[in-house]
Amino acid sequence: MAGSGTLVAGVDSSTQACKVVVRKAETGRLVREGRAPHPPGTEVDPAAWEAALQRALTEAGGLDDVAGIAVGGQQHGMVCLDRDGEVVRPALLWNDTRSAGAATDLIAELGGGDAGRKAWADAVGLVPVASFTVTKLRWLAEHEPANADRTAAVCLPHDWLTWRLSGGRSGGSVSGRRSLDALVTDRGDASGTGYWSAASGEYRLDLLERALGRTAVVPRVLGPAEQAGTAIGGAALGPGTGDNAAAALGLAAEPGDVVLSIGTSGVASIVSTSPAVDPSGTVAGFADATGNFLPLVAMLNAAQVLDATARLLGVDHATLSRLALSAPAGAGGLVLVPYLEGERTPDRPDATGAVHGLTQATADPAHLARAAVEGLLCGLADGLDAIASGGTPVRRVFLVGGGAQSEAVRRIAPAVLGVPVLVPPAGEYVADGAARQAAWVLAGGPTAPEWARPGTVRHEADPVPHVRERYAEVRDLTARRKH
Repeated sequence: MAGSGTLVAGVDSSTQACKVVVRKAETGRLVREGRAPHPPGTEVDPAAWEAALQRALTEAGGLDDVAGIAVGGQQHGMVCLDRDGEVVRPALLWNDTRSAGAATDLIAELGGGDAGRKAWADAVGLVPVASFTVTKLRWLAEHEPANADRTAAVCLPHDWLTWRLSGGRSGGSVSGRRSLDALVTDRGDASGTGYWSAASGEYRLDLLERALGRTAVVPRVLGPAEQAGTAIGGAALGPGTGDNAAAALGLAAEPGDVVLSIGTSGVASIVSTSPAVDPSGTVAGFADATGNFLPLVAMLNAAQVLDATARLLGVDHATLSRLALSAPAGAGGLVLVPYLEGERTPDRPDATGAVHGLTQATADPAHLARAAVEGLLCGLADGLDAIASGGTPVRRVFLVGGGAQSEAVRRIAPAVLGVPVLVPPAGEYVADGAARQAAWVLAGGPTAPEWARPGTVRHEADPVPHVRERYAEVRDLTARRKH
């Protein structure tokens, strides 16, 4: 049981860097933190993650006085191990797209078209795309058959780091070589592989074998607060989880809560008590880190819409925000459809951005700035509609990411989204979620410890449905790129 002086550590091993926070287990108060960069690229030797973790831990003061630790990590990455526990090849990351053709092939093999997508969604809650682990295994089997034959176990980045922190020991044994049987994971990260079902809570090893061409050891899936072992040095190890599930846990999101991250792209996930099955593939049927589910959608256009509009107007982001707030809701009928990079939700990869409703009255910077912010939020609202279509109504939104720093986005969001918007202070939500999980492992009980998050600002506004109605009128008028 955690006492008032007990410390826990949380790790965020993201694509770009490793971040470590050390917090009080009982209250969540931040005590110290550290950070170290990861190498660039879409494939990385996992040893680089371990080296960065050790540097970040050192900067954060080490683990000598820490009672528990858990790892949150980038999802989907393919880490292949041989029978001796050695890494077979550099890990393919979520953003490595070389397996796009493999995704198409795997869908075709289960019926192709709508039938194939439905078969995958029914089986594992996902429709294969290049980011998911199952497609990377197929790519490996086709393009590096010798490495596929050498692969005895497959795990994810957070699984591998947790295993390394434990010394790869099974059942606390300190003798012998590293044991593949000591590999563990959790529901949140397993749900992004493409061969584990959040709905059934079971692996679909037939799908893994279909992809890799052979069987392989996979990590044991632990419960939300089940101890994964003991780290070298004595700290209790949490099961860890994927980055989206860790962020939801760090923000204490509850059923009906959406975590909406406005980065270069947008990601929206909703905590739900029921699994999602979307044959279109728009919604990924992930699990969360508490025993619930975390349906997720991605939108390609988010904060970059603000960047492009500021560049077009020749202003900085603060000025863009002031201009947007000086114009009326609905921007006088001016609409900016924000498909600057095509779009994923809805699926319009060849679409372009567009401006509709330009008149003498709306041909000024303020109206365009307002239309840009509202267009961005309407695009994100389409994503919220997609995840809410699974049956869990959106009750409130946690707004995070770089785009949440815009005052105009914060103030206009509740009116466009139609629900209260909570903006927490900038922080390491993934690492915080991992730390909260570690505290939960120490404390036991059915729920994670309650940690206050001072500084969270709640924004509310009367809904303005005419903004989304007008956006819907022109959304489908966008042009397609000509190649």
